[in-house]
Amino acid sequence: MRFLKHRLFMIEGLPCSGKSTLSAYTARHLEAYGSVCFVDEGTGDHPADYEFHALAPAAPAGEKRRIVSLAQYSGEALEALLPYKIYDGLPWLTEQPLMLEKWQRFVESANTDTRYVFNCVLLQNPMCETMMRFGFPERASAEHIAAIAEIIKPLEPVVIYLRNNDIAASVRKASAERPGWLDAVIPYHTEGAYGKSIGAEGFEGYIRCLRERQERELRILAELPVRSCILEDPQKDWDAARMYIDRLLQQLIP
Repeated sequence: MRFLKHRLFMIEGLPCSGKSTLSAYTARHLEAYGSVCFVDEGTGDHPADYEFHALAPAAPAGEKRRIVSLAQYSGEALEALLPYKIYDGLPWLTEQPLMLEKWQRFVESANTDTRYVFNCVLLQNPMCETMMRFGFPERASAEHIAAIAEIIKPLEPVVIYLRNNDIAASVRKASAERPGWLDAVIPYHTEGAYGKSIGAEGFEGYIRCLRERQERELRILAELPVRSCILEDPQKDWDAARMYIDRLLQQLIP
């Protein structure tokens, strides 16, 4: 059986940088080389992440607490579980080992004849927790992400980072197409530990948070033992971005 190189591709970058568009394009391109599993942001059932899950608080005597999908619940039952949501709810010392264990199980169960394409789970999701929610210093974020990188090393991962050089303009454009979106993301950032620490307020405060996050992510990425590349402002020229992806995959896939 032919051994597949580079079995995991991850598209990273800030909101509105084109991650969903280019991760889907990358997955379609890889299909020419064999089986592909594409997991976009917000699917709710991620093989390496807990996007919408909770660590159930109550368990019969002698049983371990169960991780449950919140998509199975509604009304009062859902409200009762939200404080135990893995993202946004649990303390870090409880959350971190759950996340690393999830990554480990994914690597152990990944099909050897399949390439995986993920949107935003290596950098964005950990940074939203460690930086934005908890206000940890960059080194703490880097150590957690490095632990993930070590786990996924057997898959020979490739990270394609979409750097945005005009963050405010991209966010304004996207917000016009997503009614109500800004109303959710602004307070998440300005009212989190990092946003409060810098006195972030309103739209400008949100953009300040994103600028610093991108700078940290790029520094962290540069230190990771993974193959990575940076694609500048893909949303400004989709044709050029797709050509970049084409050339990259032709180089990587024998």
